[in-house]
Amino acid sequence: MSVTSIVLVHAHALFREGLRHHLAALPDFRIAGEASNGQQAIQLVDYTDPDLVLMEVDLPGVNGLEVSRAIKRTHPHVGIVLFSAAMDGQHVVKAIRAGVAAYMPRNIGWDALHETLQQVRRGEYPINELVLSLPDVAAQVLEAFRLMVVDEDTQSIYSPLSPRELEVLELVAAGRTNKEIALLLDISNQTVKNHVSSILRKLAVNDRTQAVVYAMRRGWIKVVLPGD
Repeated sequence: MSVTSIVLVHAHALFREGLRHHLAALPDFRIAGEASNGQQAIQLVDYTDPDLVLMEVDLPGVNGLEVSRAIKRTHPHVGIVLFSAAMDGQHVVKAIRAGVAAYMPRNIGWDALHETLQQVRRGEYPINELVLSLPDVAAQVLEAFRLMVVDEDTQSIYSPLSPRELEVLELVAAGRTNKEIALLLDISNQTVKNHVSSILRKLAVNDRTQAVVYAMRRGWIKVVLPGD
């Protein structure tokens, strides 16, 4: 397997330094960049397109869960590993819904951290093992999901569409034509067509109507009425 690039996100420089020092000694990982807050993290991921993001939940401004949701919208392939002091079921549920691959306590050991990163780089989701290994957390997670109103055929808990694609799809849902969408968003008609093609491909649907229904059922878009 090729070298895995990682973005480190933590408010404290000393903590990031410790992570950097440890990971630099591992030949299969490379530090792509570091950020001290959520907004920096989102921008850095956009710039570096890493394989993994190793991040603290309690960030100033935009917290780690919100950052995770933003990253998974535009970079669905990125594996996200979160540190947190709160290991209760409600936090785990939020992490799962944000598309997080692993959710770990702050006092995790280096060996366990390395193993977790290896799992995530292989496309695995150790967060599921966490739910199964902690009975109290499992009970809270199951109860939380039982209370959620989720479409039965939901295959993804986060949107794989970019913010711009979601804008386009909302206008499609409102019955706008490609020409109208282009005027409203100040983009070319061909760009609108490209966005629609990308949406259909990402959602694995055959037409615009199916895409709208798919996204609305999952709460990714709202209906924008003409004139709004």
